[in-house]
Formats: sequence, structure tokens, C-alpha cells
Amino acid sequence: MDATAHAGEPPASPRAPADGVAGRGDAVAGQPDGVTGQADPVAGRADAAAGQGDFVAGRGAEMSQTLDRGLRLLHLVADASAGLTVTEAANRLGIGRAAVYRLVGPLTGHGMLRRDGDGRLRLGAGLLHLARRAQPLLAEGALPALRRLAEQAGATAHLTVVEGGEGVALAVVEPSWTSFHVAYRAGARHPLDRGAAGRAILAGRAGVAEPISSSGELQAGAYGVAAPVLGVPGLEASVGVVALAPLDVDTIGPQVLAAATAITTALS
Repeated sequence: MDATAHAGEPPASPRAPADGVAGRGDAVAGQPDGVTGQADPVAGRADAAAGQGDFVAGRGAEMSQTLDRGLRLLHLVADASAGLTVTEAANRLGIGRAAVYRLVGPLTGHGMLRRDGDGRLRLGAGLLHLARRAQPLLAEGALPALRRLAEQAGATAHLTVVEGGEGVALAVVEPSWTSFHVAYRAGARHPLDRGAAGRAILAGRAGVAEPISSSGELQAGAYGVAAPVLGVPGLEASVGVVALAPLDVDTIGPQVLAAATAITTALS
């Protein structure tokens, strides 16, 4: 009887916890949508970062253009013996006067430019400070070529640069194997229109790269051969030799030209 009664009972209904588990499963299944929804703020942040990168790149390009214009302005003023007005500078740079004033302000503040009594732009004394700082580097770069030249020619080799409208011996190398040679002091100054070194610089201004010779122009009994150093931006210089006996230009000339080329390569 008891057994029959148990057999006739309807099947037990599913337990409530099973529904709870199924519900949690649905909730878990629904979580990817929530996670997908959370990805949108991340994507938004990535877009913002990309936009920030574009902004930084744009500022970088603008700063590079400003620097380029400032350097071009310095070169223009350096090439203008009478200085430049702001209008002239604007015309040559192809920019507005206001843009030139924005360049002039910082350059004047750092001593790279100055305004004369007529308001014309001229180079400032700050450039002389930089030039003096750079001179040891120029001399160091030229020394290997000067040593080779001195040994080949058997004469004192020198690198001469322009400073204050004069030629200045920046680096000097004496030959090691000769019995007698000229003692030429680094720092010695002379006019550009006298001596092979100065006249070679003047020839270089005209684009002439041929060797220049001289005899007794700076010192009685001294002979020189020099050639301009071309192709180094912002540098006016010559390389040459000086001796106590006449120099064969056909022999020494190619050696001096080779030294000038080597120095250009070393300093460029």
C-alpha cells in the first residue's frame, strides 16, 4: 500500500536552487554585453590619446619651422653688410612682418641679433661668444689634415679663419723632419688682402678654389701657398703652408687643395 501510494505521486517539481543557478548562468552569459559596453570608454581614451599625439606632432612641426626661420634670418643678416630692416627680412623670408618680430625678440634676447640706431637688424655679440666656443672644435677637426700637409710639404701648415674682418691663425702644425721652418704663432692676425691665407679666403668668397701663392707679403723672406676651405656652413677659412724658401705651386698646390677638402669633410 505504501509502495503503491508512492508510485502514484506526481514527479517532484524542480528545486528552486536550480532556477537560481540557471539565473546566474543567464547573468554570466549577459556579462559579455556589459564588458563590451565597457570597451567604449577605453576606445574613447585611445581616440583622445591619438588626438593628443596629433597635437604634439603639430606643435613639433611648428617649432621646427620657427627654428628654421630663425636660423635663416641669422644667415640673411650675416650676409647683409649694411644690416636688414624688418620689412626686408620679411620679404626675403617670405613671411609677414609680425612673424619677423616674433623671431627677432628671442634672438635679440640671446644676443644673436641687435638693432642699430636706424632700427636695422645686425648680428649680436652673442655670436662671437659661440664662435669662440666653437674654435677649439674647429682646430681639433682640422689637425689630422694639417699634420699630413706639414709632413708632405715640409713647411708649417695652418688653418686661418675670419674674425672681425681679419684673418686669424686658428691652428698651426710644424713639420717634424725639417732642419728649419717658420715658427707661426696660433692667434696671429693679418689683413685679408695680404698674404696667401687671407687672399685665399677672399677668393673663396668669389667661389674660386684655386691655390693662391704669396711672397714676403706678411714677413720678409716668407713664402706661402693657401686654398679656401669651402662647403662648411658659416665658416670662412683657408688652409695653407708657409716656408722660408720659394714653394713650387704645381707640387704644393694639390697638397693644399687635398687638405682643404679633408678639412671640409671633417667639419661638415
